Amino acid sequence: MVSPSGQLRLLPWAGPEGKPCYLAGNGPGYLSRLADNMESAQLSLAGELLQEAYRVLDGRQWTQSELHLLAVQLTEALTNVHRVAISRGERLPAPADAYEDLDVIDDEDDQLDAPRPTQLT
Repeated sequence: MVSPSGQLRLLPWAGPEGKPCYLAGNGPGYLSRLADNMESAQLSLAGELLQEAYRVLDGRQWTQSELHLLAVQLTEALTNVHRVAISRGERLPAPADAYEDLDVIDDEDDQLDAPRPTQLT
């Protein structure tokens, strides 16, 4: 899906040689749905891993191997979450585009045209 800014969608998986994969096209096609589902799964797994990390660290009885495995898994999860954040951020409308359809009133012009209150004596 092309983002509102005209960019390609960064997919939540890497291609050959670890290079990023992008999707061009509009609409809710098969690859867009697959990417949405994979992003959801990656975020969910990262949340579960975070809970596991709290559990392991709270016990204060871990082995060096457990800490190493936890660090590897957290690094992988953080890499996925970072990719999802970049992908979703790139698909957000640009700030100027977000206000394009709004009627903006200039406060200074509005104050000049407004009738002045009368004072009662």
